Amino acid sequence: MGDAFQIRDQEMPYFLTFQVVGWADVFTRKRYRDFILENLTYCRKSKGLYLFGYVIMSNHIHLLVQQKDGRLSDWVRDFKKFTSKKLIKMILENPDERRKEWLQMIFEYHGKFNKRNNDIQFWTHENHAVEMYNVAMIESRMKYIHENPVRAAIVEYPEDYLYSSARDYSGLKGLIDLDYW
Repeated sequence: MGDAFQIRDQEMPYFLTFQVVGWADVFTRKRYRDFILENLTYCRKSKGLYLFGYVIMSNHIHLLVQQKDGRLSDWVRDFKKFTSKKLIKMILENPDERRKEWLQMIFEYHGKFNKRNNDIQFWTHENHAVEMYNVAMIESRMKYIHENPVRAAIVEYPEDYLYSSARDYSGLKGLIDLDYW
């Protein structure tokens, strides 16, 4: 992996993208989106995470976050490790999941060709980390996060998408609490 999108300054806020391997549309299911929200809430309360913005799309997540203790890389590692194991288990043990064999095939395929993992993989290893070193960058990335569902033609207005912090920033009640920028 190159140096372009590395977390260098652990104290700074970052824009992050977590992508499901093979761009698999896992988060079309409410239960998996809700699981991510539960974990972000837990991380805010117990892991020192400042959560400024987010959107959960069908196959990736965008976050604008900062870690209170200056250990953002550790948080990213732990969050991805925990959520990947739990999401794979949720998918494979869900009797209502009609795509479980297909998803398992994707996760196993990507795990087999990865040096760090040789059996199954949920998230890609890239985080597309972009340091937010000024207010203009933060505003630009927040706009990008919030307009993701509009660009994908899911909703007409950012605040109409439930699984996004756009609701909070437009004066509506979002699904989870945030740390406002």
